[in-house]
Amino acid sequence: MNSNETKYDLIVIGGGASGLMAAGRAAELGARVLLLEKNRKLGEKLKISGGGRCNITNAEEDEHVLLSAYSKSNKFLYSLFAKFGIKDTFEFFDSRGLPLVVQARKRAFPKTEKAFDVLKTLEKYVKKGNVEVKINSPVTGIDTIKNDIRSVSCGKNKYYATNYLVSTGGLSHPETGSTGDGFLWLKKLGHTIRKPSPTIVPLAVEDVWSKKLAGVSLSFMRITFFVDSKKAFSEKGKILFTHFGLSGPLILNLAHKVADLLHSGAVTAKIDAYPDTDLGVLDRRITAVFDKNKNKNLKTVLKEVVPEGMAKGILILLAGHVDTSKPVHSVSREERKFLTHSLKALPLTINGLMGFDRAVVADGGVPLDEIDTKTMRSKKVSNLYITGDLLHISRPSGGFSLQLCWSSGYVAGSSVAEGLGGLN
Repeated sequence: MNSNETKYDLIVIGGGASGLMAAGRAAELGARVLLLEKNRKLGEKLKISGGGRCNITNAEEDEHVLLSAYSKSNKFLYSLFAKFGIKDTFEFFDSRGLPLVVQARKRAFPKTEKAFDVLKTLEKYVKKGNVEVKINSPVTGIDTIKNDIRSVSCGKNKYYATNYLVSTGGLSHPETGSTGDGFLWLKKLGHTIRKPSPTIVPLAVEDVWSKKLAGVSLSFMRITFFVDSKKAFSEKGKILFTHFGLSGPLILNLAHKVADLLHSGAVTAKIDAYPDTDLGVLDRRITAVFDKNKNKNLKTVLKEVVPEGMAKGILILLAGHVDTSKPVHSVSREERKFLTHSLKALPLTINGLMGFDRAVVADGGVPLDEIDTKTMRSKKVSNLYITGDLLHISRPSGGFSLQLCWSSGYVAGSSVAEGLGGLN
């Protein structure tokens, strides 16, 4: 085995969002850093985040409201976000030539709306600090002595450091190399690993009418979920229809609640396409449209009475109940009522959640009571730091996950360089 006689101040395993931030920050403060990445390129998951636009953070100014998004983990995160919070993220990227813009639901994106620009900014950050980067270098072993890590191996090569940081990501988007390797190492090092599950993930449905609407995105719809025909909960927001079911901000953020329902019984849902219009008013609107188009066939007129883009799906839903080829003046009162009621309660059968391959975020990982969140240092291994998606923290979509990466990476890098991990 070849041994690298250089002893680094910090070895970072994983060149994603939190790893790049940690490596750059430690190097900025004078630490000698080695970054090991198993892929051919850095930041593979970062490049596809936010649909390629990269939702960098959430611009919620109220700290208590912001941290409440992290559910039960919020009590552990106050000191972390106090050291590097939302304003710090804005300043970090803006000062490096990548200003951010705030869009709907306080989501912040790079002004260029290109995730690749975020990656380039971080790559410049680590390069400026003279971080030594080794790609195509999967870690194959971690050697320990007593309560410390002594070295890491990459095939025949062995590397030594005073401190080590694991930032290999969780299990979402395994095609980017995020395959849960870090969980296995951390478990061997004595950490508890909460079983991961895809938490911000689309829903799979079996209904053909909805799959015909793949690509259609509609705002302010209400979806109500039922377990064994009993109402469970209802929420309103933006829904994206896909070839496999449902996605979009509303669905992604409700996935963990739907997961709980699936353990209880058969889960169905109904979408109200006009949640702010009562049944009677909607029926009168449809009647008025019909009166103006009496001699046209229903199939042609339908697009004027359903939300934009939904006509082809509604046609399938109406099949067997209404002959859409006949003229509107021949549509019976009962048929019109069926259309009206359908638009207020579009039926869906939920088959389950999509897997890790479609997950935006997967929870699971190291519980925060095993981490000193003031430094991100492990309480089990004295010279180990853990950041980003390896932490067991539930959070919604909307920039909260990447903000966790920026905060945990920056604080870990600072702590190493400031001597909190054993540097002299």
